[in-house]
Amino acid sequence: MRLYLASTSPARLATLRAAGIEPLVVHSNVDEDAAVAAAGPLSPEEMVLLLARLKAEAVLGPEVDGLVLGGDSAFELDGAVYGKPHTAVVARERWELQRGREGQLHSGHWLIDHRGGRVNGAAGEVSSAHVQFSDVTDAEIDAYIATGEPLQVAGAFTIDSLGAAFIDGVRGDPHAVVGVSVATVRRLVRGFGIEWPGLWNRAL
Repeated sequence: MRLYLASTSPARLATLRAAGIEPLVVHSNVDEDAAVAAAGPLSPEEMVLLLARLKAEAVLGPEVDGLVLGGDSAFELDGAVYGKPHTAVVARERWELQRGREGQLHSGHWLIDHRGGRVNGAAGEVSSAHVQFSDVTDAEIDAYIATGEPLQVAGAFTIDSLGAAFIDGVRGDPHAVVGVSVATVRRLVRGFGIEWPGLWNRAL
């Protein structure tokens, strides 16, 4: 069974590979800001699920034969939602706000059964986890931002790379923090009557 990943996130790809799946990565080219603006007020969970669905739907075509997975993530702190900071200035503001505190990372998943090159069904689910940040120093923040890593990830942090040293703990599904919950994807896959081992196509 072929799994198509409608995301170019290195962390999502690495997580699926570690779970025994080598997906076919396809870029969705979804204008996320425009999509969210058009949808009106959304909760963090609604937003990530919407964008995950739009990404999965954007890559469909008759040549796509298998399961299509779209994903999106956002970080929530004090009721505000934070995506990718993109710039060093914004990333520093985020870290000055969140250090020593706890926030919530939401990851949306949307799976489309596209076996035979047509839509046979679709389902989505959001996985969330609470993240406790270390009380990092200004010097550590500056050094981390200088690597460029936090600029292109939701919440300006990772848990599977350099940012791991600045995370004191996670309550909930740790893979949700990476951007794709393997347990969530398994539930969605089984909802289409497909057993999870049927996706294993990568030697560990």
